[in-house]
Amino acid sequence: MHAYRTGSVAFAMLAALGALSAACGGAAPAARQAAPASAQSQSASPSPRPPSTGEALAGKIVVIDPGHNGGNASHPKEINRQVDIITGKKACNTTGTETDAGYPEHAFTWDVARRLKPILEKMGAKVVLTRPNDKGVGPCVTERAAIGNEARADAVLSIHGDGAAPAGHGFHVIMPGLVAGHNDAIIKPSRRLGVAIRNAYHAGTGLPYSTYTGVDGLETRTDLGGLNLSTRPAVFIECGNMRNRGDAAKMSDSAFRERIAEALAGGLRKFLG
Repeated sequence: MHAYRTGSVAFAMLAALGALSAACGGAAPAARQAAPASAQSQSASPSPRPPSTGEALAGKIVVIDPGHNGGNASHPKEINRQVDIITGKKACNTTGTETDAGYPEHAFTWDVARRLKPILEKMGAKVVLTRPNDKGVGPCVTERAAIGNEARADAVLSIHGDGAAPAGHGFHVIMPGLVAGHNDAIIKPSRRLGVAIRNAYHAGTGLPYSTYTGVDGLETRTDLGGLNLSTRPAVFIECGNMRNRGDAAKMSDSAFRERIAEALAGGLRKFLG
């Protein structure tokens, strides 16, 4: 354990003398005077590093609004309270729809939102949810809009499932219509957001554009408080018709909801990137 070969001792002494010489301003051993040209080049000009997924949405703020809430049905007085949405009065919130098998919209929207949030966070975005779980009541549509405004969101996405006639199927994205003097500034960016979400959702899920409303998967409305009251780019998406057997089967499947979340993330990245 303590025995060293003579050659090893000699090498150690030469190394020590070389270090002392360098410290006193002497020349370094020839083997260390110059690195190979290829090594010098690599050190001086490192290869550019492509942006990582975690940097794609760095500095961006996204507000996700999972429609409705699990406790709404048991608090009718609270959610039926009328609130001002500029173009009229509407209920504070609603219970939402459900599939024929009883899978509720509020649970669907919450599950998609909780899947979407970490995907966006991995891209570097700050994500704000309008409700913390699926057990509460509300908040009102006016409060949901205010959350996006106060967060100074770069994009607001409200997630829903439709309850249309069973014969209709497919998805559509709802964009804000002009409410002059209130949401003028967000009309154009909201349309760009809507188109980005529509394209990514269609490509990522394979669901067709709605067969019962809108044009090419897009619709404009002025009767939704979440859009009328927003000062930030905002859209709603009806992810499918929960009353249609085919749409309902997909929306009730956890693996498909993961595809939905990934598709929505792709749309937000396209818009914000």
